[in-house]
Amino acid sequence: MNILKTDFKKNKYIYLMVSIVVAWYIIFAYIPMYGVIIAFKDFNPGRGILNSPWVGLDHFKSFFIDPNFRRVITNTFLINIYDILWGFPAPIILALLMNEVRSKLFKKTVQNLTYLPFFISIVVVCGIIIDFTSTNGLINQLLSHFGFEKTNLLAKKDLFRTIFIGSGIWQGIGWGSIIYLAALTNIDQQQYEAATIDGAGRWKQLLHITLPGISSTIMILLILRMGSIMSVGFEKIILLYNPLTYDTADVISSYVYRRGLLNADYSYSTAIGLLNSLINFLFLIGANWLSKKYSENSLW
Repeated sequence: MNILKTDFKKNKYIYLMVSIVVAWYIIFAYIPMYGVIIAFKDFNPGRGILNSPWVGLDHFKSFFIDPNFRRVITNTFLINIYDILWGFPAPIILALLMNEVRSKLFKKTVQNLTYLPFFISIVVVCGIIIDFTSTNGLINQLLSHFGFEKTNLLAKKDLFRTIFIGSGIWQGIGWGSIIYLAALTNIDQQQYEAATIDGAGRWKQLLHITLPGISSTIMILLILRMGSIMSVGFEKIILLYNPLTYDTADVISSYVYRRGLLNADYSYSTAIGLLNSLINFLFLIGANWLSKKYSENSLW
């Protein structure tokens, strides 16, 4: 007890900062979990959570036989898989390229240009995407010079995922590269000097020093990314999609938004969200287990 008191007095300002974060999670993350029980009830706002009748797993069963079940599950999974395949390596590649640049001015310029989109509001980003992909937008103007017919690209369901993933990479590649650049600075420079003496070129140094040096960071972030493999932020989806692209654009979060907020079917949408979180949790556990088994890197 005396040790705790001494440590608290010594680091009281650190404890104060941590307490704010802990309070935020308790208020906005843990206390709201109480409302999850409406997934097992026929929730009626007039009767309240406790007085609404229990229905057990009826909402989950209804979702499994819902005509939209296969579509939203498939679209959510595919968008996340494409994002992992293309979006996850993008910041790593940018960080590796930046690490090879010797001109500080050029490096700072590229960093500023790639960081900037991350701070642009998602509403503004979607507005830019809509304008650029419209029939008379910049992209169509460029494509028309190569003989392509002008058309609203966002109205084509086959192009929605490409536009969604591509714009996401553009917006997040710079910000995502920061943690890899920080990891690169921790690599012992003497390893590069020794490799140079042994005759290893830039490519060999990349393969045998740089990538192994940041492999633990890559694996930890990949595990965390796998923990959200069934989650897609609904804000960007609902700002870009339309009934013409539902077949490839409608995901779990957008479906929950329509059923829960627009149709006021709170219990049903909560059940879907709870199932989605459970799937993400299982993917996180599985990814952590595989990583720990084969690479000795894990969250716990």
